[in-house]
Amino acid sequence: MSAMSKNPPEFARPRPSGWLIAGCLFSVYIIWGTTYFAIKVGIEGFPPFFLIGTRFLVAGGLLLAWQAIRRRPMPTARQWRGAALVGFLLLVVGNGGVAVAEHWVSSGATVALISIMPLGTALWSGAFGEWPRRLEWVAIAIGSVGAAVMLMGRDLQGSMTGTLVILLGITCWSLGTVLSRRLDIPHGPTGFGAEMLTAGVLALLVSAGLGEHWTLPHSEPVLIAWAYLVVFGSLIAFSAYRFVVERVSPNLAATYAYVNPPVALLVGWWLGKESFSANILFGLPIVLCAVALHAWIQARAPSSPAPRYGAPAVEARVLRS
Repeated sequence: MSAMSKNPPEFARPRPSGWLIAGCLFSVYIIWGTTYFAIKVGIEGFPPFFLIGTRFLVAGGLLLAWQAIRRRPMPTARQWRGAALVGFLLLVVGNGGVAVAEHWVSSGATVALISIMPLGTALWSGAFGEWPRRLEWVAIAIGSVGAAVMLMGRDLQGSMTGTLVILLGITCWSLGTVLSRRLDIPHGPTGFGAEMLTAGVLALLVSAGLGEHWTLPHSEPVLIAWAYLVVFGSLIAFSAYRFVVERVSPNLAATYAYVNPPVALLVGWWLGKESFSANILFGLPIVLCAVALHAWIQARAPSSPAPRYGAPAVEARVLRS
């Protein structure tokens, strides 16, 4: 039986408070902006997929253990499959692609390119029958122009391999974001933990297949970066991101890709002494205008529950109108 097509419609709970949404977005905007530099430090001592695998295996295991202590039901076999697919797209290919690309591309330039994420999310949403509103397309277009300006700089043109890996990660991350609202995955921390745990296992399988060396580094900065990624990047920020996707809007959640770049550039320049071209400075204000417009559109939109797995596209359009 298909996990996407044979279930009756199920709709998310009422829209959470504005303060809770703002807190989650702050975590995704600011904390995730710092994790790109942490990944850059981490891969100095960890092979990329070993870093990803251990990070999410620990974070997912901790979150599910906490849910078990609270006597929350664990996922069914069907839900584990859905969580594994979303975890693979978001964390193994999406996040893993970032870790691999940062061998060739600076953390600031990497996250600058990721600012096109909302375009990918919007296109995948449209493929499933939920096209963005007219003004949302305007915001996406503005953000894309800013991304194009940054792409013309030396930062990304210097490594075509790194750029292509990032684009693959963007494609899979945006697809995983959209699918996560349509697959049978538990709500809340149980679902987030299942996605991280299965992604950790899959990333370690990829690591083994690629012949990466499974050795723990002795460098203190590398170990601190790994712990930071587990606690802040995974347990806090990833859970906040999935909460916004699940309870509010995947398009709003995707706006992290507009705000992370200035944070990542500042952290990379301050802690890592990274340099970047003028194209990054010209393109970033454009994408920040785009995120401001997108946030304004979302604030004006009437509250509507998100279609869960199996909900027909026509019902989703009615709910959005």
